Parts: sequence; C-alpha cells; structure tokens
Amino acid sequence: MTQELRRSLGVFDAVVIGLGSMVGAGIFAALAPAANAAGTGLLAALALAAAVAYCNAMASARLAARYPASGGTYVYGRERLGPFWGYLAGWGFVVGKTSSCAAMALTVGAYVWPGQAHLVAVAAVVALTAVNYGGVQKSAWLTRAIVALVLAVLAAVVATCLGSSAAGHPDVGLSGGGAGLLQAAGLLFFAFAGYARIATLGEEVRDPARTIPRAVPLALGIALAVYVCVAVAVLSVLGADGLGRAAAPLAEAVRAAGVPALVPVVRAGAAVAALGSLLALVLGVSRTVLAMARDGHLPGTLAAVHPRFRVPHRAEVAVGAVVAVLAATADVRGAIGFSSFGVLVYYAIANASAWTLGPGRGGRLLAVCGLAGCLLLALALPPSSVVAGSAVLAVGAVAYAVRRRLR
Repeated sequence: MTQELRRSLGVFDAVVIGLGSMVGAGIFAALAPAANAAGTGLLAALALAAAVAYCNAMASARLAARYPASGGTYVYGRERLGPFWGYLAGWGFVVGKTSSCAAMALTVGAYVWPGQAHLVAVAAVVALTAVNYGGVQKSAWLTRAIVALVLAVLAAVVATCLGSSAAGHPDVGLSGGGAGLLQAAGLLFFAFAGYARIATLGEEVRDPARTIPRAVPLALGIALAVYVCVAVAVLSVLGADGLGRAAAPLAEAVRAAGVPALVPVVRAGAAVAALGSLLALVLGVSRTVLAMARDGHLPGTLAAVHPRFRVPHRAEVAVGAVVAVLAATADVRGAIGFSSFGVLVYYAIANASAWTLGPGRGGRLLAVCGLAGCLLLALALPPSSVVAGSAVLAVGAVAYAVRRRLR
C-alpha cells in the first residue's frame, strides 16, 4: 500500500484552492476590525499586508518547487534550518489554523442560523471533512463552485455601492496613526494567508516545480484585486468610521446604498465564502499534520494514507474532530489576531529558509523583506494575540525539548 498522495491538481485547481481560502476569510472577517484599527489608512494597510504577503509567496513558491511534499514550511524549515525550526513552523501553523477553522465554521453558523450558530458550525465541519475524505479532486471541484459564487456576490456588492447615489470618495489618509496602520496590516495579513494551501498541497500537485511558482502569485494577485475593489466600494458608502463599527460590513454597505433586497444574498455569500475557507483550511492543516506525523512529532497513526482515495484520512478526521469540538464551545472573537500571529511566525521561518537557497532572481532581498515584515506585523498585533501566540509557541518548544530528551 503506497503512502504517497495522488498528484491530480493543475495550475487552475491550485489557484482556485488558494482563492477559496483567501477570499472567504479576508472580505467577510478581517475588513471591519482592520478599518477599526487603521481608520482612513485601511487601503495603505491593505497594500502593506499585500507587500509582505508577496514576499512570503515568492519564498514559499521557490521552496515548494524544491521540496514538493506535503507540509509546507514545516518541510522547508526542517530541510533548510534544522528539525526544530521546521517543527516550530508546523506547530504554529497547526494550532493557529485550527483556531481559524473554528472561526470560519462559526462564521457559517452566524450567517446561516444565528440562534444555533454552534450547531451549524459543527455540521459544517463534519460535512466538509467528509468531502475532503473523498479525495482532493472532489475538494477542488467544490471549491471551484464556491469561489465562482462568492466572486459573483462580491461583484454585485461593488457594482451596487459604486453605482449608488450614496457613494462618495473613499476615505484615504492615516487617521489611525502608524501603530494603527501596522496593526491593521497584521490583521489583514490573515486575508492573504490562503496561498499557503497551495504549498502545503505540494505532494498532490502535478509538475510542482512549474505549477506552484505559477499558481501562488496568480492566486495572490487575484485576491488583492478583489480586496481593493471591495474595500474601495464599501469605504465609499460607509466611510472608514462606519466600516470599522460594522458587524456585517458588506451587508450594511448594500443597505446604505439603497438596495436592502440584496442583503440576504450577501449574507448567503458570506456563509458560502466561509465554507470555502474552512474547506481549504482543513486541507492545509491535515497535510501539515501528515508531514509532522511522518517525522514522529505527532502520533504515527496520523501518517496513514487511504489506499483508495490517497488522502491522509486519519489526519483529516483528527483535525475535523478537534475543530468540531472548538466550534461547539469557542467564541469567534480573537481568532483572527491569534491566527495571524501564528501564521506570521510560520512565514518568518519560510523567509529564513528561502534565504538559504541563494540569491537567484532577487530571492534573498525578498526573503529579507518578508522576514522583517512578518516580525514587524506580528509584534504590532493586539497584545492579547501576541501573548497568547507566544505562549502557544513556548508550549510547543517545551514539548519538543522533552520528547528529544526522552528519546
């Protein structure tokens, strides 16, 4: 029985999986808190987050082409910097993104049935875990449909807002100050982290040396274009202050634009977008769990690959079970900051790993910029997120040291 995954994803599917993760998380979860932090500096914060994400994307693409295996930066850090740094990246990714999975599931529940958000969230986790169990190609097909629907809803929001008589010039400035700008960029980085799913699926991509370096910047560029259009449209109707206060900013924007009939459509689009993010997140986390289990950092039974579907079925079920428990008991508040901290540390290790590849095509300059940007944005996050994220990393480091001593 082979323990390798099936290579079935081309450039298009890889781009769609990245978009499915980014668009759902970014527009519907991160825009309002970022506006609250940055004020009129929201668009500048978006540009800063995109610049850091671009550096990270190029580092990830170079590394994924060299090491086309499941696990993403866990593998890159292990191979380029040593076992501890790979482990720390994997630990931060699994813990942070598991929290993101629960947040996305609860977002689905809040939009579909607010009175029973936890119940709906658990049902969503179970359903998407079952989809992933059936093979990565089925996940890619479902993600295509989700991305198409979400992009159509976002296009309707942009057209409605910009065509409204209530639309004015979007607020642009730096009313939130430098600290607010950095904090907002750190929160918005959460919206760009989905391209990591392309790298973590490296073992399931056809011709990864060519496919991954093409798919990563494509997914990132499309997501940035979508974010800019939506942010400008919503700012033109709500203004920076109104956007920062909005609980459901896109729904409130179309209502303020004079088209309340579109609100249910936007709510449905938000739920579907969160489902797309959850689907891609579970894919990425389970593949990192697989890679860590193969190396003995997690129970070896999680390294099993299904003989028919060629997916890490035990890792997927384990991740789904943990996320379901969190979705049944946790609160969505604070998840974005906590997840952003873990992911920024993850990409800091990716950039440090990319530095060791050599200077090809400005790779070292981008790696340095990406590393500095990740550390700066991580430290600029809300203090509670920094403290909690640092504590989780410390627990992981202690566990690693204890296991090595016992061995």
